[in-house]
Amino acid sequence: MKKILVTGALGQIGSELTMHMRNIYGANNVVATDIRRIEGHETVESGPFEVLDVTNAKQMADLAKKYNVDSIIHLAALLSAVAEAKPVLAWEINMGGLFNALEVARELNTAFFTPSSIGAFGPGTPKIKTPQDTIQRPQTMYGVTKVSGELLCDYYFKKFGVDTRGVRFPGLISYTTPPGGGTTDYAVDIYYEALKSGKYTSFIGEGTYMDMMYMPDALNAIVTLMEADSSKLIHRNAFNITAMSFEPSQIAAEIKKHIPNFEMSYDVDPVRQAIANSWPDSIDDSAAKAEWGFNAKYDLASMTSDMLLKLREKLNIK
Repeated sequence: MKKILVTGALGQIGSELTMHMRNIYGANNVVATDIRRIEGHETVESGPFEVLDVTNAKQMADLAKKYNVDSIIHLAALLSAVAEAKPVLAWEINMGGLFNALEVARELNTAFFTPSSIGAFGPGTPKIKTPQDTIQRPQTMYGVTKVSGELLCDYYFKKFGVDTRGVRFPGLISYTTPPGGGTTDYAVDIYYEALKSGKYTSFIGEGTYMDMMYMPDALNAIVTLMEADSSKLIHRNAFNITAMSFEPSQIAAEIKKHIPNFEMSYDVDPVRQAIANSWPDSIDDSAAKAEWGFNAKYDLASMTSDMLLKLREKLNIK
């Protein structure tokens, strides 16, 4: 990657990935785009930024040509809970935007990355150590768009030779970007509330295991996959990756090691709980490790220590 276009650059992944890649490839070589411009935002101010509606195919193509990009990182999408509330809009953005981005990649012969998710699995998928290749019958609009996206990226590689690559992200935990409507967002909220109030009410029920990953590992995974030797990639798209699997009481117990008086209760959101119940408890990431050397560095303990440290600084809490 030398000249990179990022869609959805002000989102949870995009805002951090843009800065991460600008540090690696140079600020002027990473073009950030989003549907709105936030003045003063680090992603907007630190390098080239353009307003882009990914459902506008011509606008996307024009920007890619303007900056002569050789790689597209397509992140623009509605997340799980928001997509379930707005299924028509989710299809238009998640699938329409992806199709437009793939067409630009085909026309300009660029490398291409887009993330899938554990949301691409469904209740019929094996829940423990979910295999790389397995049944995928999701029951949410978010999951439907992710499975469709995986297949579409495979098609563009096989039919047109587009260098498509992607991972299935678990829940992502970050101290930088606030939660954005995902089912796994409780694992971000809980750190904020632990520091602010010393207590948290979880919208996900006790005993509900989900795969998670700390954002630094997610950013490294994207760059490592995009820089990997193409000839060694068997799956190319939708690699399972993970760092840890836990349920709410386990993350609460880890927080209590740092904040002994922390208390957690439950008020389960039936919509997000139903989504969580349809996802795996743990997944098998052996294909990513074998084909491009994926390796997560953070576990629950080390992530919790770093999250609380960074959030204390961010929130100015002693």
